[in-house]
Amino acid sequence: MSTLVWILALGAGLALGAHLVFSHPRFGVRPGGARLERVQASAHYRHGQFQNQLPTPQFSPTVNPLPVLWDFYFGRHERLRPAGPLPVIKTDLRALPPHDLILWLGHSSWYVQLGGRRLLIDPVLSDHAAPFAFLEKAFAGTGICRPEDLPELDMLLISHDHWDHLDYATVMALKDKIRLVACPLGLGASFESWGFDPALVRELDWGDRVRLDALTLYLLPARHYSRRFLFERQSFWGSFALTAGDRRLFYSGDSGYGPHFAEIGRQFGAFDAAILECGQYDKNWPYIHMMPEESALAALDLKARVLIPSHMGRFCIANHAWDEPLIRLSAASKNAPYQLATPRIGEPVVLNRPLPTTQWWTGIR
Repeated sequence: MSTLVWILALGAGLALGAHLVFSHPRFGVRPGGARLERVQASAHYRHGQFQNQLPTPQFSPTVNPLPVLWDFYFGRHERLRPAGPLPVIKTDLRALPPHDLILWLGHSSWYVQLGGRRLLIDPVLSDHAAPFAFLEKAFAGTGICRPEDLPELDMLLISHDHWDHLDYATVMALKDKIRLVACPLGLGASFESWGFDPALVRELDWGDRVRLDALTLYLLPARHYSRRFLFERQSFWGSFALTAGDRRLFYSGDSGYGPHFAEIGRQFGAFDAAILECGQYDKNWPYIHMMPEESALAALDLKARVLIPSHMGRFCIANHAWDEPLIRLSAASKNAPYQLATPRIGEPVVLNRPLPTTQWWTGIR
């Protein structure tokens, strides 16, 4: 067999292998048909992609992405992961009293009880936050919750399609427990392809809402982007406000800092608690994630009474020390008008009760 034939055969084999790998359901699908028409009708969809309110490049215009990526993957960086298991609390989620509460499951995964409803936000219960199990492994000891540990859920909330927020294995394992899915425009196509009843999936544009009796969910702006393999900005992204009676909670999802926080604060008046991203930041991508000091500013803009940090503590997706977000946010929050809550993974934060404020990361290398 000639060399050319061998090369062609090898190329065909690699192409077939790539097709088989990347056609796995975990990669999701692009919106089509009536769903695509609704996407294209959004005021935030232009030039074939969803857009932020402000120009939001993924990298700073002052840097060359190639050396940044080389350093990201091959540079030497200190203390990206804790040397040993983190302290956690194993809470029986099925036996929780019916208080309004917030419980951190690590990184950006949250279990919430509000207005008599049980909600789950951006759950990643797998031991990795990536399409393949050998990538983005979780910190030791942080996998405290399995799908079978969760009660029936009134609503699953997904802020956007990145692997550390939308985990195929987790949502499939929870599928029979989920009564309603709330997600940004375009993401319903993936849920439908995964066998979810389309009637139970609510796709939202910024400003849209979902009501469940006393509970109202709003999808609100965030400064970020979406991409699941090659499908960049074909589904939307956002933050969430949850209201029930006079109780108001906010979840930022992933977001760079911007004027949208102050706008949301004016719209809702004040929040009892704001769960704000505070990790996976870098000076080379300053528009898509917040520095800890910006998380503190966002809490002020939102008029939050309590700030709870998110997007850290379980996965390493940036090159800062694993505990740096908590150290910097604690310093930025001194003498702030809000209270900084620092729960351990699995520790409930019950509103209107003493908050967890222990600096549990101190002394862990």
